[in-house]
Amino acid sequence: MIGSVPSRHQDIAEDLRHQITTGRIKPGERLPSEAALADRYKVSTVTLRRALAVLQGAGLVEKIHGRGNVARRPPRKILYVGGWGTLDPWTAAETALRVTVRTNTVPAQGHLATLLSVPTGSPLAELLCTSHEGESPHGLARIYIPRDLAPAGMLDDESSWRETVTRFAVLSSSPAVVRETVSARPPSPDEASALRIGSVAPVVAITRIATDATGRVVEAALLVFPGDRVDTVFTTHSVTDERQPQG
Repeated sequence: MIGSVPSRHQDIAEDLRHQITTGRIKPGERLPSEAALADRYKVSTVTLRRALAVLQGAGLVEKIHGRGNVARRPPRKILYVGGWGTLDPWTAAETALRVTVRTNTVPAQGHLATLLSVPTGSPLAELLCTSHEGESPHGLARIYIPRDLAPAGMLDDESSWRETVTRFAVLSSSPAVVRETVSARPPSPDEASALRIGSVAPVVAITRIATDATGRVVEAALLVFPGDRVDTVFTTHSVTDERQPQG
């Protein structure tokens, strides 16, 4: 066996991908019907739908009820800067991101109570953030802070906090330690729906925990990005061993 031969649906997906990424098919433009595309490429509708599924998983095509298959803008990447946890302002500005923020007070339950090391039922300030480029969702952030530690005005949508929130940044003032766990995984059904991606398209998931000098957890954030729309950068510093040799 010399090598694998690309299947027909992959050829079709690549041709349509090229048309979308080069602008021959414009963002928001409706693709021809599945029957018409199947006739154009001389394949069955089953094969054609497999090709469209590839593009839907890549975030280039969205199937909209009542409209059919619609081209989406090719995803551009933004940068997530680890350590202090924030969307890089330069790449965020380049992609013209807008972020919607909803605030609420919720009781700590299950996983949240464990992350924040608080008793079940403790009140938490919750901030739900969704970033968009045009109509395309770019990322999700769920940020939780013990209610007694929430900065004044945060739940009242004061503008002084909104800029920080829209960068998905750490909100707690002067945490001593920020620990981030990064993983790649399939999205949950709610995440796939909110990000408008396929259920098998991988996401980059970041769990960020901030603690103060006493070791108390002052903030927990759950961040999710489509895998093709974000790069994450973490900077490490070498530790100098200052131990003196024993005499």
